[in-house]
Amino acid sequence: MNPHIRIHPNDNVVIARRQLVGGTVLEGEAVTVAGLVPPGHKVATRAIAAGEPVRRYDQIIGTATQRIAPGQHVHTHNLAFSDFARAHEPGAGVQPTAYVAAPATFDGIVRADGRIATRNYIGVLTSVNCSATAARAIADHFRRPPPGDGRADPLAGYPNVDGVVALTHGMGCATASDGEELRVLRRTLGGYARHPNFAAVLVVGLGCETNQIQGLIAQEGLQEGARLATFSIQDSGGTARGVEIVKAMLPEANRVRREPVPARHLTVGLQCGGSDGYSGISANPALGAAVDRLVRHGGAAILSETPEIYGGEHLLTRRAVSREVADKLLARIAWWEAYTARNGMRMDNNPSAGNKAGGLTTILEKSLGAIAKSGTTNLVDVVEFAEAVAARGVVFMDTPGYDPVSATGQVAGGANLICFTTGRGSAYGCAPSPSLKFSTNTALWTAQQDDIDLDCGGIVDGLETVDEAGERIFRLMLATASGRRTKSEGHGYGQSEFVPWQLGAVM
Repeated sequence: MNPHIRIHPNDNVVIARRQLVGGTVLEGEAVTVAGLVPPGHKVATRAIAAGEPVRRYDQIIGTATQRIAPGQHVHTHNLAFSDFARAHEPGAGVQPTAYVAAPATFDGIVRADGRIATRNYIGVLTSVNCSATAARAIADHFRRPPPGDGRADPLAGYPNVDGVVALTHGMGCATASDGEELRVLRRTLGGYARHPNFAAVLVVGLGCETNQIQGLIAQEGLQEGARLATFSIQDSGGTARGVEIVKAMLPEANRVRREPVPARHLTVGLQCGGSDGYSGISANPALGAAVDRLVRHGGAAILSETPEIYGGEHLLTRRAVSREVADKLLARIAWWEAYTARNGMRMDNNPSAGNKAGGLTTILEKSLGAIAKSGTTNLVDVVEFAEAVAARGVVFMDTPGYDPVSATGQVAGGANLICFTTGRGSAYGCAPSPSLKFSTNTALWTAQQDDIDLDCGGIVDGLETVDEAGERIFRLMLATASGRRTKSEGHGYGQSEFVPWQLGAVM
């Protein structure tokens, strides 16, 4: 097996499959490595002049800051971000979707209004940070003890309830009462309150906060009843009242059963965190292959993290089904450029330290690999953070690149499953939607099997194709939507990862 991976014939770098030492000959490249090159990092395959573009995926990932000789390590010491004009050809890459004649199914939970759930939780949401402790205490009252603990299970009589979870946050006050931040927070909470994976929801307020519960209900068109209860601590008490309300919700929440439903009811949020130089070679394109299958079966996938598609947006606009969809994506890019500028930041303030240690040098390189998660089918819509996703196919949601915030927006938008690729490692969960994690390399899988659900490192090792891994991921999506527990669910993760996007000033 060659010690390197060539992604495209036009690239002037290849990727190290393992750590390379000086004197290693890269077969087929007529290049001898000069010095140590860590796994996942880039090696020049020809002389690159200072100021010349460096290409990976047959795309520009930056400009050489000095002359680079064949065989040299290419990274932050000799490659930098460079802005350049990208050719936008909206719709040029649109292709008809080849829908399957007999769509796959999964065993979902059909709600009374016809929506489909993949899990069956009771949720405790908060209007403000000041009611967060009480909300967590309410949920803790119903927490199942670990196996062998000996304590009684408070949900023993409700086997069809997956749990009671408190999703708290640090916002809800000290903000403008008519500003964008409050509107987005309420949109996020409204999305969770309506989420089909919640059989019922309790919203707990303090009473004097800016984010008044009635304002939330009015903005989001919610209706209190058997499935949605609210109270404010200052008006009617705290933990004990919440416990009694949840107890009353449990019998109805338990009256569910799973039944086969078409895969079109699956909406998958796509995430990548702790990315490395292999992300765009293995796990991300494998997830993209699974997304292509999901779309052909009628389902939907949500690509997000606007700062981490920056520089590659021209690849997405080519797939846009209309000029309107392409323009919506470019408008969000422009919003981010203005947003970062007014906060004294830049859009190329990325990758992170861990990304760089794993071989990623510029945001352009990272973005090109991240976009691979979305597969190859058409881009059918663009929505703002936490907006409801109704279209079937690949949808882009505008979110930050910070994974917990991004996934929070996706779940608020209706994602009933999260797929999360990682090259450096992650122990992420995402209640109420199950989160699957895929490793980009086998070394990570070996070290973190307790947290990773599926390994895509065989692609790097030459043992599996991207399409074969995509098929495995698609089948795991269906099994997980049918009730198969993820690694993070087994650990009880998911309540701390609810992080609404804090857009504005705290006053």
